[in-house]
Amino acid sequence: MSGAVNFKKCGSVLVTGASRGLGLQIVDSLARGCFSPGKIVATTRNPASTQKLQELAEKHPNIHIITLGKAEKNHDVVSQESIEKSVEEVGQLVQEEGLNCLINNAGINVVADFQTVTAEMMIENFHTNAVAPLMITKAFQPLLKRAASRGGAGGTGSMGIQRAAVINMTSLLGSVELNWGERANNLKWYPYRTSKSALNMVSRCMAVDLEPDGILCMAIHPGWVRTDMGGSEAPLSPEESVSSLLSVIGGLTEKDHGSFLNFTGESLPW
Repeated sequence: MSGAVNFKKCGSVLVTGASRGLGLQIVDSLARGCFSPGKIVATTRNPASTQKLQELAEKHPNIHIITLGKAEKNHDVVSQESIEKSVEEVGQLVQEEGLNCLINNAGINVVADFQTVTAEMMIENFHTNAVAPLMITKAFQPLLKRAASRGGAGGTGSMGIQRAAVINMTSLLGSVELNWGERANNLKWYPYRTSKSALNMVSRCMAVDLEPDGILCMAIHPGWVRTDMGGSEAPLSPEESVSSLLSVIGGLTEKDHGSFLNFTGESLPW
């Protein structure tokens, strides 16, 4: 967990999709660890129905739950009104310190092959997995920029979570280069794969635009994890995945800006 200790120098972390799966585990691990950041902002569509997250917040006063998305829609994190309201709430929490780390974790998997895929499936997956992280990051840019302008812990000005960073939770399945042979034959998930490829490009584009403000931006693959989305056959537990993720994210520097990394820290082909 070497890199994770740097979260201690991180004033605030926002995690989208924090009601279950990896998002919930990230919040849990950050809160319980000896490296807990000052404020952990956990977003969910319907805070009242997220019992595990509520229990965590009761135990750890640095966890703040806010609404992002419409509760009546299964996968809607793209409601602009909801995004703007969440920015206001987070702004009140972080004040002049700004937001140090945004983890765009919320995502869905619409499974469909060549024969079953529809335009609606493609758009639904693209909307949640690629458009939402872009719109959320765009809305939170002023708070990220405010944090970046402070120079981070010790005022060093180096890139990383101690200053300002955007972490996009992507997937190995979004790699165009790796989608060939056995990998392509086993998982013919048109909506999910293309949405994650799009997110990878969004990450790269944002990295270019956020760099002048000193905001690090990158994409990371959490591994194949035993969650509702990953299924029971996945080799990694949420705890194992998040332990590695936080170590990598905590250790990010300028050299990782615009990168596509595995949860182990290794570079992945686009």
